[in-house]
Amino acid sequence: MAFVKYPQVNIGDEIVDHKAKVFEDYKAKPGEKALITMHTVPFEGSVGLINMLTATRLVRKGYDFTMLLYGPGVLMAAETRGFPKVGDDGFAGNLAYNKQLKTIMAEGGKIMACRFALAALYGFHESQLIPGVQVIHPLDVLDVIIEHQRAGALIISTWTV
Repeated sequence: MAFVKYPQVNIGDEIVDHKAKVFEDYKAKPGEKALITMHTVPFEGSVGLINMLTATRLVRKGYDFTMLLYGPGVLMAAETRGFPKVGDDGFAGNLAYNKQLKTIMAEGGKIMACRFALAALYGFHESQLIPGVQVIHPLDVLDVIIEHQRAGALIISTWTV
C-alpha cells in the first residue's frame, strides 16, 4: 500500500495561509444596523458560539448591533450557569456563551431575550439572565426583525433544534 509521508506537525506550525484575505476589511457605514436572531439550543452544536463570535466582529466593525435570543436561544443568556457553583467552569467552554455575551454588551451590542421562552418554556426568572440582557414581549420578536429589515440592516437568522 502506498504511504504519503509528511513532516511532523508541531505546536506553533502554520499549516494554512492564514494571512491571505480575499475581501477588503469592511466597516459599517454611519447608522448601519445588524441583527442576529438565534433560536438554537446551547451546547447542541457550534452555531450559537459561532454567531456570538460573528456578533462580536459586527460590533467591532461599527454596526449598531442587536442579538435576539428566542425559543431555546434564551438559555444562552443564563447567568445561573456553572458547576459545582454558579460561575464555575464545569468544563472547558462551559461559560463561553456567558463570556461572549458580556463582551458583546461591553463593546456596545444589545442582547434581547424573549420573555415567553423564558417563562413558559423554561421556567426562568428574568433575574436569572446576564445583567444587561433586555427581556422583550413575545410579540416584539417579529417587530424587532421588521424594524431591522425596514432599516436595511444586515440580518442573520439561525434556527436549529
